[in-house]
Formats: sequence, structure tokens, C-alpha cells
Amino acid sequence: MGEAEIRDRILAIPKAELHVHLDGSLRPATILELAEERGVDLPGDDEESLAECLFVRDAENLEAYLARFAVTLSVMQHAAALERIAYELCEDAASENVRYMEIRYSPILHTRAGLPLPETVDAPLRGMRRAQQEFGIRSNLIVCGIRNMSPDVSRDLADLTVAYKDRGVVAFDLAGAEYNYPAKKHKNAFYTVRNANIGATIHAGEAYGPESIHQAVHYCGAQRIGHGTRLYEDRDLMTYVNDFRIPLEICITSNVQTGAVPDFESHPVRQYFDRGIVVSLHTDNRLMSRTTVTDEYLRAWKHLGFTPAEIAEMVRNGFRSAFLHWEEKRALLADVAAELDAFAAS
Repeated sequence: MGEAEIRDRILAIPKAELHVHLDGSLRPATILELAEERGVDLPGDDEESLAECLFVRDAENLEAYLARFAVTLSVMQHAAALERIAYELCEDAASENVRYMEIRYSPILHTRAGLPLPETVDAPLRGMRRAQQEFGIRSNLIVCGIRNMSPDVSRDLADLTVAYKDRGVVAFDLAGAEYNYPAKKHKNAFYTVRNANIGATIHAGEAYGPESIHQAVHYCGAQRIGHGTRLYEDRDLMTYVNDFRIPLEICITSNVQTGAVPDFESHPVRQYFDRGIVVSLHTDNRLMSRTTVTDEYLRAWKHLGFTPAEIAEMVRNGFRSAFLHWEEKRALLADVAAELDAFAAS
């Protein structure tokens, strides 16, 4: 099977996207239009030049990768913009047959122009629900605390997460610069959400070692790990993650771009999958990484030797790992089973 054929087949199968940042997945044309409306200066004056400025080819580290978000956040300070961007992200995902998506972002980063915190949640939810009506894609939000902000801010965002339980917010996350900003400082925020029976996932093991994953799991009670790239450096912790079926949200392309791994062929997702760890593939940031869920699975096939049957299993892991009620996940898995079985047999 050639690359073009396998890509078309991956494109056609139903998929889940569990790790995608709202502020990292805008359309360049939308950024330009929103910037013109609000008088915001941009590093490029057309779609091509702007996309090139925001595309990360080889960042020095995670912080260099994250620096580009200043551009996207500059046009995401109003309700109409947030609603539009969320709608368009769902539309883009639906175009590659993503059936379920969890979009993450930090509402506090969208209040600079005075937007009330509740409206920073209501606005994207409006766009997501409209997209579901028009394209059939189901989606929910994950609220992010930020590592380099005060733990008090994380507590406020945790309270916001609890307030939107069963209203479109399904989990709490901790994102941002990982090195020198330990997750355990934010453990009270995670206590708040876990005490309210809400899911928790944490970016860990991307720009720092397995001790970051250890804190995420044992101090904060994370039920999923964002990235987990360096988990292999602690064999005992890796066994624990496997034994207790803690899913890893793997983002191959962005891990190469941030220097977490030197190249696609070196990515440990192959090792993790072979050991039985629950892994699935995601984009992280569609704009900055210039990728799609289809591209991520294609790279797993091309660079890491994943077979169609193994890709189908990772896709199932994505649906299994969703922050949904078990009955909802079971229904989703039943809906996609025949298509994934046919792909696995190809």
C-alpha cells in the first residue's frame, strides 16, 4: 500500500481528537480578518506569510514553540472571535472525519479586553454546538490552568470547570512551560475538580523528565497524561502507567518540533504501544504544527512502522480514553467499530 492510498484510508476512518489547543489551531485567514477588525498588528500580511511565521519548524525548546501563541491570543479577546474559532476548528476536524473532539484552552488568557470569564466559556461552546448541528461532530472543552501562573489562578479556573460540569466542560488540565514549574504547586486545583468527579489530564514529560509525570499522576491525580514523551526514562513509573491504564495523549509532530525527540523515527510511541500502554495520536496545535489527526497517524505508519490494525487500535484508544460517561463511549465505539475493523483488515 502506497503513502497516498494509506493516507486516504486514514482520512476516511472515524477518529477522536483529545489533545488540541484552541489558540493553536486557528485558520490564517481568520487571524487576518480578526486582526483587521480590531486593529491588531501581525507578523505577516497575507495567509502564506502569516502561516509561515507561525509554523514551527525547529524550536529551540517548548518555550520557543509557545512564543507564537502571543499572535493568536491577540485576536482571541472577544466573544465573537472565540465562537468563530471554535466553530471553524470543529469544521476542520469534521472534514477529516473526526467524530469526537476535546478542545483545550485557558479561559484566563482571553480576558485581556474585559471579557467576563463565564463568556470565555460560553462563546466557544456556542460555536461547538453549532458545528455539531451542521457537521455532526461532537465536542467538549477542557479548561487549562497555566504552570507559570499563580496556583490561585488555577484554583479559580478549577472552580470555573466545576461550574460548567455537564454544560460542555469535561476536564481540567495544566499546560504551559513545564521546566521549573512543577505540577504539585497546583495540586489544590486538581483536588477541587476531582472532588467534583470531573476528569483531569496534565501536560507532563514533554519538556521535563518522568518526575513531571510522577507529580501529575501521584500529586494531582491525572487520569490522562498529555504527551508523556519521556515516560520511558523511568521503567517503574512506566509499568505503573501501564498497569493502571493511564492513557497517553501522544502528539508526534509537535514533540519533534519542540525537541522532545530528535526525529519521527525516535519517538517512543512505538515502544509504548508495544508494551501495551494506552496511546492515541493527536495534533496538539494544528496551526503551529501544520498537521491534522490524519497526518499524525500517517507519520506513525511511515516512520514508526504502525500497521493498519495497530492504527485502528490506537484510534479505538482515543474513543476509549475520552472524558465521557461509559455509556456514551460504548455507543461511540459501537458506531465506529465496523469502519475500523474494515480498515484494520486492509
